[in-house]
Amino acid sequence: METAESTAIDYKELDEIIEKEFDLDKENLIMMLQAIQDRYTYLPEAALYYLSAKINVPMSQIYGVATFYSTFSLQPRGRNIISTCRGTACHVRGAETIREKLENMLCLSEGETTPDNRFTMETVRCVGGCSLGPMVKINDEMYGNLSSDDQLKKILDKYK
Repeated sequence: METAESTAIDYKELDEIIEKEFDLDKENLIMMLQAIQDRYTYLPEAALYYLSAKINVPMSQIYGVATFYSTFSLQPRGRNIISTCRGTACHVRGAETIREKLENMLCLSEGETTPDNRFTMETVRCVGGCSLGPMVKINDEMYGNLSSDDQLKKILDKYK
């Protein structure tokens, strides 16, 4: 977890998520974590402790869920998450080259975030568009049949 809490937590907003959206039902823990991460781009430690107290679930259990699923992050991430596909179909069609081009354009490596918090780079096993490889997913948008620097630049420019 982060060593210094740099994210300001809005506890009223957390109450909205925990109480109103999920009715304090601990069976909705994963969905609560998703909602918290959607709000902050990661799971701030203070928010997890607050959640633990509100739904009466041990912090160890919450931390276990947050670290088990790769979709969750305990570190701050960029506003836009770039997921490059490393599935077989994308790999064969040049996914490694696309990943390298993106890293060079953004001056970052897998798992890193740009200094302006605009982008975080990650790789995933498959984004589910094998016939369109190589593919990149940015947030909820999918981009396929990628090859040129110009294509990638136009895509990145959408996320200013």
